[in-house]
Amino acid sequence: MTGYEPARDPAADITPPAAGTGDPLPHQPADAGDPSPDAPAGAREPAATRVARWVTGVFAPQALVIVLPPLIGLLTGGWPGAGWGLVASALCGGVPAGVILAGVRSGRLDSHHLVDRESRTRPLLVAMAAVSVALVLLVLLGAPILLVATVTAMLAALALTVPITLRWKISFHAAVSTGTVVLLAHVLPAVPALTAGGLIVALICWARVRLRHHTPAQVVAGVIAGGGAAWATLAAFGV
Repeated sequence: MTGYEPARDPAADITPPAAGTGDPLPHQPADAGDPSPDAPAGAREPAATRVARWVTGVFAPQALVIVLPPLIGLLTGGWPGAGWGLVASALCGGVPAGVILAGVRSGRLDSHHLVDRESRTRPLLVAMAAVSVALVLLVLLGAPILLVATVTAMLAALALTVPITLRWKISFHAAVSTGTVVLLAHVLPAVPALTAGGLIVALICWARVRLRHHTPAQVVAGVIAGGGAAWATLAAFGV
C-alpha cells in the first residue's frame, strides 16, 4: 500500500451489452430517463401516463357504445327498453369489438384502440355496417324512438368521422364520449349531466394527447363531430 492509486478511466467500469441483445448497460442508473408515453403498458413510466392509459381503457369507444343503448333504454323505457338496448349493443358495439379483437390477436391491428390510423379503415367500415343493420332492425321491430335516435346518432357520427380518419387521425375517443354525454343529458337532468360529462370528456381528451395518440386539434375535432352529430340527430327526431 503506497496511499496512492492511479486514476481509473470511468469507461472501464462500464460493461458493454451482450452482442445482439440490446440490454441496458449494467452500470446505467435505474432512473436514467423515463419511458415515453408510448412505452408499453407495465413499463416504468410517469404516474400521469399511467392514469392516461387507465382513462383511455375505461372510456374506450367500444365500451361506451356497448353500455349506452341499454342505459338509454332503461332510463326511458324500463327493463323492456333495456332489452331493446341490448339488441342495439350487440350489433353496434359487440360486432365491431369482435372484429377488432380478432385483428389484434392476428397481428393485423396494433391494439383495440386502433392507434395506427391506416389500420382503422376495415374495422370502421364494419362498424358502419353493423350500426346500419341495427338501425334498420330497430325501426322495423318498432323499438322506442329515443333508442332509434341514439343509434342514428352513432351512424351520423361515423358518417362524419370515418371519411376524415382516412386522411387525418380524428379522435374517436373524443367523438364517442362527447356524443354519449349529449345523449345522456337528454334523459338525465341536463345541467349536472353536462357538467360531469364535460369534465370526463376533458379528462379523456387530455389522456389521448398525453399518450401522444392525438394532437389537441384532433381531440377538439372529435368533440365537435361527436357532440354535433348527437345534437343534430336529437333535433331532427324532435325528441
